[in-house]
Amino acid sequence: MGRGDIGAVLGALDPRIEWSEAEHFVYADHSPYVGPDNVLNGLFMRLVTEWEGFKAVPDKFLSSGDTVAAFGRYGGKFRATGRTIDAQMVHVFTVANGKITKFQQYTDTAQFAEACR
Repeated sequence: MGRGDIGAVLGALDPRIEWSEAEHFVYADHSPYVGPDNVLNGLFMRLVTEWEGFKAVPDKFLSSGDTVAAFGRYGGKFRATGRTIDAQMVHVFTVANGKITKFQQYTDTAQFAEACR
């Protein structure tokens, strides 16, 4: 994702992926997003069009069995308000047969809500 290769990201997703955004997150309105098309159209396209320079930068990974957790920070500027975010994030992935089958996001939802107001 850091390279902007959305095709590669979508290719890593299981056809029945369940992608869940954090409770009360600005894009949790359709959570869980089921299937790569819903992740692309319901989430990724909104991030690309509504944010300038949006990024998720992991700096630590932990894994156990079929679970991988990525810890890092989000950054970017919400286009409609000009407000920026610098928020902690944790992404928890469940992997089976080389594909991501589940995703759970944790972040500072209040910071996002404030940026979008």
